[in-house]
Amino acid sequence: MRYRLGVDVGGTFTDILLIDSDSGTSYRAKTPSTPHDQSVGVLTGIEKACAAAATSLAEVGQVLHGTTVATNAILEGKGAKVGLVTTAGFRQVLQIARSFVPGGLAGWIIWPKPEPLAALEHTVEAIERIGADGEVITPLDEDDIRAKLRRLKADGVQAIAVSLINSYVDGRHEARIAAIAAEELPGVPISVSSRVLPELREYERTITTVANGYVQPQVARYIENLTGKLDRKLYILRSDGGLSSATAAADNPVSMLLSGPAGGVSGAVWAATQAGYTDLLTFDMGGTSTDVALVQNGVPRVGRETRVGDLTVRSASVDVRTVGAGGGSIAHVPALTRALRVGPQSAGADPGPAAYGRGGTEPTVTDANVVLGNLPTELAGGEISLDREAARAAVQTVADAMGLPSVEAAAAGIVDIVNENMFGALRLVSVQQGYDPREFALVAFGGAGPLHANALGRLTGAWPVIIPPSPGVLCAYGDATTSLRDEAARTYIRRFSELTDDELRGIFTELAETAASTVEAEGVARSDQTVTYQVDIRYHGQGFEITVPASLDDFDDPASEGQGAGLKALGAAFDAEHERLFSFLLSNEHELVSIRASVSGPRPHVAVTPLSEGSADASAAIRTTTTVHVDGAAAEATVYDRAKLLAGNVVTGPAIVTEMDSTTLVLPGHAATVHPSGSLLIRPVEGV
Repeated sequence: MRYRLGVDVGGTFTDILLIDSDSGTSYRAKTPSTPHDQSVGVLTGIEKACAAAATSLAEVGQVLHGTTVATNAILEGKGAKVGLVTTAGFRQVLQIARSFVPGGLAGWIIWPKPEPLAALEHTVEAIERIGADGEVITPLDEDDIRAKLRRLKADGVQAIAVSLINSYVDGRHEARIAAIAAEELPGVPISVSSRVLPELREYERTITTVANGYVQPQVARYIENLTGKLDRKLYILRSDGGLSSATAAADNPVSMLLSGPAGGVSGAVWAATQAGYTDLLTFDMGGTSTDVALVQNGVPRVGRETRVGDLTVRSASVDVRTVGAGGGSIAHVPALTRALRVGPQSAGADPGPAAYGRGGTEPTVTDANVVLGNLPTELAGGEISLDREAARAAVQTVADAMGLPSVEAAAAGIVDIVNENMFGALRLVSVQQGYDPREFALVAFGGAGPLHANALGRLTGAWPVIIPPSPGVLCAYGDATTSLRDEAARTYIRRFSELTDDELRGIFTELAETAASTVEAEGVARSDQTVTYQVDIRYHGQGFEITVPASLDDFDDPASEGQGAGLKALGAAFDAEHERLFSFLLSNEHELVSIRASVSGPRPHVAVTPLSEGSADASAAIRTTTTVHVDGAAAEATVYDRAKLLAGNVVTGPAIVTEMDSTTLVLPGHAATVHPSGSLLIRPVEGV
């Protein structure tokens, strides 16, 4: 079977990318998302993509899917009723939580503390105790826990989460409780912390396990439903950018809370590498939100926490920051302040912006771009026609509320504010992390990203601004071009003086074997696997850790005396990262906290067909001219058909480049050069 199918479900659109693995030819489809049942939009898009390729689903070997099912269950509060089993004396672990309150000064006064995902009345205590060294202090009282599980069954719980104190050291009591739960509550999914997150810190381990149970029934139903309709091998994108089998995803859905954004980062890395850039800021603007991330040396920064709404769980994910700024973000003027605000509320896919003509009346970012002349009359390959008069009427309400002289002034204000919101997110992943954005290229994608990319380049100073081919479906491209991955972890708290290189190397090898076996079971031979290692280190007495990479090569050099070469390399890497983040070092001894091994399969080969060579003259791709409003004045912009651009063509702003899934705006004083890989590289024009 020669085709691979990438699927990305967003809040507004569902994107499909069908790739011919032999020729590299891709076929795109973009269709409105169906929030009531995401599989409907997915299947509709697949049918369109297969029709464009003149093929059928029977020729598709694999379906690789980035999904927001788990994310939406958290954000909308529509997960399962979870019963939690804890160790006696720890029943309030979720209520105590961590003493963190978002917001500025006195934020605690107005912050409504979110309800725990497992209610206190659905939390029971197991009579048991295992010490931090793995020794059984109090044996498990099986009769007692069986009676309590029966009570949870009577309460109608839909999932069980088991998180006992110190179970990361020894999970035997958790395993036994899970077995009893399977007997007492047949068919109810069970999440066990020693499998979901075998790491220290009982709150983080418990909330992660409960979150897994909270989304598990909904995710399992969705995957089962989609797998049944597709009758194809289905892989789900993990939050860390790797793929897992549908079965593994259904068992551990907490690992896919940022599945969608991770696909976009993977696609951006692939596209930018083709253009010769490996240090990137990625900027994914869709209909509902914008996701940004930082990539260094072709590797996305991966954090150990995943945050969705008010929920933070301990799960590896691409370090993506999200703001409620998208094409559907609604602009409004509060009566009290009369200050224009944009988002985070969104018109979504239904009814959508006023310009969509589906009943929406509130002004959105898309409506503002229509008023400014930045968008063509149709989107998504003609599937959506834009109603310019409806857009003007919607934006006029903002002009009236603020007393602005024209609807164009209101539209420009909306665009400026949403750009500043996205600029703030880009600063979070760059400046706040100690990186200068001017040293990175900016990769813009998503349906709305290329429309705002040039403006974000001006704000950040990140050049060139790269617009990949098919930017509106790049997340689906990332899904279709990523690799299988699994991870094994262990908490192992030791001061460096208590460790040896041989001891640590043995743990690395053991964890790598565990992860490699899982990947091998999915058909990836050991010879095709790549293993990477990470460790969490802190200064002894410090309350937090920093994750640094580890290389097994460092552990091959014999130590002449004292600390081995491997431990010295880890200590040096930790010191360098600590100083970069905080600008100081301590004299305290280093302490190991956790160890991880990640095993990945090879990225699939997708042939790239370079564009035909052309000159700087791009006139053959001109479609028409139009009037746009830029920097407070009207200007005549040339409209280009991206499909007709050749390598080496230069598009000088003001200009609009149109294609099926997105629209690129090139501002005055800037020019876009067409790279042979198909990407547009936007830079300022010298002397302008």
